[in-house]
Amino acid sequence: MTTPPVVLAVGGTDSGGAAGLAADLATIGHLGCHAACAVTAVTAQDTTGVHAVHPVPAGVVAAQLEAVLGDLPVAAVKTGMLGSADAVRLVAEVARQLPLVVDPVLAATSGALLGDESVRRGYRDVLLPAATVATPNLAEARALTGRRDGDARDLSARLADLGCSVIVTGGPEWRPGEQAADCTDWLCAPGGAPTPLHHPAVATTADHGSGCTFASALAAHLAHGTGLVTAAHQAAAYVSARLADGRDWRLGRGRGPVSHLAPGSFDTHPVQEELT
Repeated sequence: MTTPPVVLAVGGTDSGGAAGLAADLATIGHLGCHAACAVTAVTAQDTTGVHAVHPVPAGVVAAQLEAVLGDLPVAAVKTGMLGSADAVRLVAEVARQLPLVVDPVLAATSGALLGDESVRRGYRDVLLPAATVATPNLAEARALTGRRDGDARDLSARLADLGCSVIVTGGPEWRPGEQAADCTDWLCAPGGAPTPLHHPAVATTADHGSGCTFASALAAHLAHGTGLVTAAHQAAAYVSARLADGRDWRLGRGRGPVSHLAPGSFDTHPVQEELT
């Protein structure tokens, strides 16, 4: 096997193992890259929400970034929860010359605040202009633009004006008894027109971590040298496959975790022990 490309994931932990760096590292490894990481925050989190957040001091974040980038040939950087304006600035400084995927995490699905107004401004003024592509969901895109009623198509164009390509991701959460409909992400490059990216929805409540998984898959494909449009399609297909793999899981009391089992490696058939 040839030496794999390296993807550096910068973000917070999820003690429930569904989102954040847990999702990032598993996804990056599944897609043929070596995953390095820099921890920006430690969270007490489960499938029902975020219960506590402990930010990592900026000096420690900087030391992690310096250690990785000074030793490993990083091919792409992916950010998730940064949590502070200092962390936003640090990533913008060190990753400006690298393919950079920004998942602009500002709030958890439960409503827990994961980034204040200084972080929002940092994304808009510093990090997105330095990024290759940002992957906000609809709520994050509205928060970044300040438009509470904007649709995904319009918001992708407005955010692309900041200087990076933008993919506004996702659809409504599926709930039992509902019919799963196709999802449409919107991709827009700076100065371009929004383009729809269609992919099938999966009827499952085990979807916690899907946004992190998509952004990490996108970064892994970019690290392999794949073009952005193809990488976006491949990342969406990967997420759909992971959701389908865990669609019947019953883990936790809330929205369960996306399956991050190694694709194709888990044999569901019980082993029959030989009788002696």
